[in-house]
Amino acid sequence: MKKKLLSTLLCGVLTASMLAGCGSVETADEPATEDAAEEVAEDAAEETEEAAEETEEATEDAAEGEEGEAEPEAVTTEGDPNGTHMEMWSFVEAHNTFYAKMLEKWNEANPDRTIEITFTTYPYGDMHQKLLMSLQTGEGAPDICDVEMGQVPNVYEGLDTWLYPLDDSMAPYADDMLASRLAAYQGSDGKQYGAPFHVGATVMYYNMARLEEAGITQEDVDAVVTWDDYTALGEKYLEATGNEEGKYFTSVDTGGADWLWIAMAEYGDDWTGGFDGTANVQLDSVRNMLTMQQDWLNSGFAEVSPDGHIDLEAGFQNILDGNIVSFPKAMWYMSRFINYMPEEEGNWYITKCPVFEEGQNCSVGIGGTGTVVTQQSVDAQLAADFLCYAKMSPEGETMIWNDLGFDVCNTSLWDDETFAHDESNQYNTFFRNYPYDVLNSISDQIGTIMTVKISPTINEYVCNTTLNEILEEGMDVDEALQELQDAIDLEQ
Repeated sequence: MKKKLLSTLLCGVLTASMLAGCGSVETADEPATEDAAEEVAEDAAEETEEAAEETEEATEDAAEGEEGEAEPEAVTTEGDPNGTHMEMWSFVEAHNTFYAKMLEKWNEANPDRTIEITFTTYPYGDMHQKLLMSLQTGEGAPDICDVEMGQVPNVYEGLDTWLYPLDDSMAPYADDMLASRLAAYQGSDGKQYGAPFHVGATVMYYNMARLEEAGITQEDVDAVVTWDDYTALGEKYLEATGNEEGKYFTSVDTGGADWLWIAMAEYGDDWTGGFDGTANVQLDSVRNMLTMQQDWLNSGFAEVSPDGHIDLEAGFQNILDGNIVSFPKAMWYMSRFINYMPEEEGNWYITKCPVFEEGQNCSVGIGGTGTVVTQQSVDAQLAADFLCYAKMSPEGETMIWNDLGFDVCNTSLWDDETFAHDESNQYNTFFRNYPYDVLNSISDQIGTIMTVKISPTINEYVCNTTLNEILEEGMDVDEALQELQDAIDLEQ
């Protein structure tokens, strides 16, 4: 039992860092606040290894009977002292700040159902380990808790014996919520256990300022439909700039599988096999993307992202230096521009991603934090009602967009002029076009890759081995995918 727990925890930590969209343990859902952003930049290169080591050590201590208590980074109590008292945990302090603001709104609107919440912020690994152990033992869990996407398989293992389904509480908002994003936080029993922060829709970012210097117009970018079109545009740019050494049209990551998730979504694939299927990574979608990337690297069209990931400090600097002028990333990457690259304001344009074949889906939801209510809650129904109000109502979603910079899941707001074109919102003014205009145009083209028990194994091997073998060492794509499949089959 103890060995199984250790294995589960370590896989969760690895998934958090390796899962597509997660350049570091917290970056996929990191809030748009300067202090938090700086902390991620400083810690990203070391955090995954440290989290794994700390989790292993803490679990070994527990196995030996040494009950090491995780130390919180921040604790605050907000709300009505006369209301129902609850506990809430997160691994991002800005998330708890958001919940506290929504708690004030909830109490004002529900004087007969007021709540007081003690918000505790733990380090990423400590919080998820503490949550999992409290669920397994049946005691000590909070009423409400954030769960990072990579930890979903672990925390959902107990389904409704551990977690309280949100289906009834989200009913007032369900029709407006993006179904494909809700699906990512459903259990194998079909019940909704997690409330998402964002869509995480993948889009293309183009540096129009530099492209225009090379004679490329916004109309040229808008004309890109397929990856062949994208390649042709990039070749035109590189030729116009004299194929300058050290300058590329894009970069590819060896430390994250975002590009492969895009490819799978375009073909309607899912290498995990979902809840009931068998994992299969030898897909045409994956093969086509890796082959294309390998060709790009060989021709000088693309480079491998510095430090292996565009969502690290070296990746931000690479963008600032103009070494690349386009790349695909989730819409939450907008906060990286605000926090790390503010001098780029007015330079960048957002569009849908190219596809392999015209008519395919052009986006996929990447990264994210789903928030759960535990069965140990003092009043699970009340906790669920508050949570769904905070993360699904128009009031809550507006605050998520304004305060955290996430592309919200409540689609009723996407074409609301006062929301989507609000000039007081920094994300609406930073880019050359309105982000929600893009999101609206792809609303029915956003795919989902499930996060299930085999996901940690796939993502760990892909990011530690497969991508490096193919993109850095030039290994044959089919040979590398066979090696990956063999490794996965050992765990199935």
